[in-house]
Amino acid sequence: MAQSVVRKKTYIVIWGTLMCLTGLTAGVSFINLHEWSTAVAFIIAFAKAGLVVTFFMHLRYEKQKMVWVWAGAAMVWLGILLILTMNDYVTRGFLSVPGK
Repeated sequence: MAQSVVRKKTYIVIWGTLMCLTGLTAGVSFINLHEWSTAVAFIIAFAKAGLVVTFFMHLRYEKQKMVWVWAGAAMVWLGILLILTMNDYVTRGFLSVPGK
């Protein structure tokens, strides 16, 4: 298996992008977006995770299709978990609780 050579500049650019996205996450946390706060935070987190998986874990340079299948399956499973979690979170105020 041949190793792909990645330039140091690529890592520096990706690191800078991750730092900018981290700053964006911190900046957005001070803005009151009401029900969109969680969605915006998740979008930024998915972008950061995608960059880490693609470049730092070298998935971009992988030739085997099975790796991409497993990465896709992991994303689908993560999506299912997030949907179920958000379903629980959104419906918590649905039933009235005495004393609240």
